[in-house]
Amino acid sequence: MPEQFHRPVRRPSAAFDNLVGSADSAETIRVAHATASALLTRAREDSSGESVERLIAFTAQHGIDDIAELWAQAPAVSLPGALWRLYLLQLAIHTDPQTSALLYERGRVELGSADAVVAGAPVPASPEELVALIDTILRGVFRGDFSIALERAAAFCRVQVSGATHVADDYEATEPDRASELTVRARRLNSYAADLMAAAGLWRSGGLT
Repeated sequence: MPEQFHRPVRRPSAAFDNLVGSADSAETIRVAHATASALLTRAREDSSGESVERLIAFTAQHGIDDIAELWAQAPAVSLPGALWRLYLLQLAIHTDPQTSALLYERGRVELGSADAVVAGAPVPASPEELVALIDTILRGVFRGDFSIALERAAAFCRVQVSGATHVADDYEATEPDRASELTVRARRLNSYAADLMAAAGLWRSGGLT
């Protein structure tokens, strides 16, 4: 493989790797579902697109904590659960686009599937282009076909899984701690991909709430 794939990888975004969690409560889950539904409805009804752009920029301006309080405890395959995973993915890419681009390109080269095509990133994708891609996917969530946006995000995750797994293998002998971090990242992204695909299927059948 080209030498560029063996450059040091900075520690992945802490916001991505350390998920917020606390004791479940029926009221928290109810509020999570209600706010996610209201947010999506409002964005889709705003023909000007201004609400969508504010939602896309939200984490850059306010961080992830406010969203976490609402959605982090929701079931993985639910409307708030899917939105929470999309926002975490966006935050990870915005926080460390260089590592995201490195892992994405390694995964694209190694992965024998159409996932990179489905995700829609340029070839090869620069850090700036990956930031633009995740923002475009979020626009699709709020303005386009919701299920297709979820499937694109899932495909993106699978490419990153491949990249993180292969780069972890590169580091296993010399930097086992970093290899372990990337392996954890790959496992989490793999679960996100499965959750987002399941959510896409439920959305198409009218069962995602």
